[in-house]
Amino acid sequence: MESTGTSTAPEAGVAAPDLDLVTVPARQGLEAVDIIRRAAGRSGPVGPVLHDGSGGTLGFLVPPGTADAWDLPGSACTQTNGRGMRFGDAVSPTAGATGWLLPPEAVGPVTDPEVLRAALGEAARLIEAADNCR
Repeated sequence: MESTGTSTAPEAGVAAPDLDLVTVPARQGLEAVDIIRRAAGRSGPVGPVLHDGSGGTLGFLVPPGTADAWDLPGSACTQTNGRGMRFGDAVSPTAGATGWLLPPEAVGPVTDPEVLRAALGEAARLIEAADNCR
């Protein structure tokens, strides 16, 4: 699968472009990051990923328009329209704040939604299998 290449990470310290944000539970999101990274040569790289301060969720930046057709149970996809997001801020997030797990300047383009959907599905199956082994 090829990456859509519709968006790349903006320069440090500038407002975010119009992107969509897929939000998932942290455990599933961390598994998906690992899955995408392992398959990067075949399916495309993982893009910027946000984490919330409580550690409960991860957010994957995806191309604009993804939210229009996103329907994966257990996740949500919202349009950001660039609201409230800045890339490359030098200050680290404070406790309880949202920050970057994978910052844009470290990873490059946004995550391909098809790659993310497949990785989230695989992550859910892995988590279910691990939980059933207990």
